Amino acid sequence: MLVLTRKKNESIVIAGNIRVTVLSTGGGQIRLGIEAPPEIPIHREEVHEQLRRSEKIPSPGTSDGETDPACFRPRGLRPSSCHGR
Repeated sequence: MLVLTRKKNESIVIAGNIRVTVLSTGGGQIRLGIEAPPEIPIHREEVHEQLRRSEKIPSPGTSDGETDPACFRPRGLRPSSCHGR
């Protein structure tokens, strides 16, 4: 695991096309903004696990030729409901 320190309004970039920005901190919470291409699903971990169990999405590091987690996006999901997207 890579551990980084960022301040408010500072970002990290992943794979050249995903940007994670610290929007605010306080009250024991950190608010993040995530910018990524629309074909990349973004979910809180607990939502991802629920989807993985119900839709048979493989965990990272597993191989399943029938289900590609990068292609999964529930029907009708709008960017505003995709956790900051």
